[in-house]
Amino acid sequence: MEGVPLDSYAEGLIERCRRGNVEAFEELIAPYMQKVYNLALRLSRNPEDASDLAQEAFLRAFVSLRDFRGDCAFSTWLYRITFNVCRDEARRRRRHPAVSLDEPVTSVEGEVTPRQFVSSSGDPVEAVETREVRDAIWEGIRSLNPEFRAVLVLRDIEGMAYEEIARVLDISLGTVKSRLNRARNALKARFASQELFSGENVSRDRGRPGR
Repeated sequence: MEGVPLDSYAEGLIERCRRGNVEAFEELIAPYMQKVYNLALRLSRNPEDASDLAQEAFLRAFVSLRDFRGDCAFSTWLYRITFNVCRDEARRRRRHPAVSLDEPVTSVEGEVTPRQFVSSSGDPVEAVETREVRDAIWEGIRSLNPEFRAVLVLRDIEGMAYEEIARVLDISLGTVKSRLNRARNALKARFASQELFSGENVSRDRGRPGR
């Protein structure tokens, strides 16, 4: 795959980064910081985790910058690192599961009570329905094979072109389209019989992934 040529200024920044210049690296990544965070957020679904994952991605990029050869766009190379960081963290968490949000809370005195969450919505019923729809969609996405989930997130949520997804994941264009089709079909099959996804509920939901 052909890379996107860097301008002379960016090339100069990269050379300074390779010599350990942190200020040059901060300038180099500035245009991509929000996009890297957004990608980490889409894949992790947790703002705090996304911030940590984005920082880890930038750290890996700084350490690995000497290996960047320009065979793809710098942004594509950076997004690939971000994806790998998120994938590694997901694998780690599968080996060491976190505490469920449904698990009761035990106070200092030893009293066990259900976890409680405060809604910012003025309509408790609508808030619950909206949250249920949104959470069910994201749970469906998380249930996908990681390879399918990555393609779905990059295409249907981040809006990346097929060609860029292929470069980020280092797979063929045909594989991108195949995985995306299978991911969409898997979600359709999962939600087909769920009453939660009535037209009225889904139309009210403002937190679901965009197309």
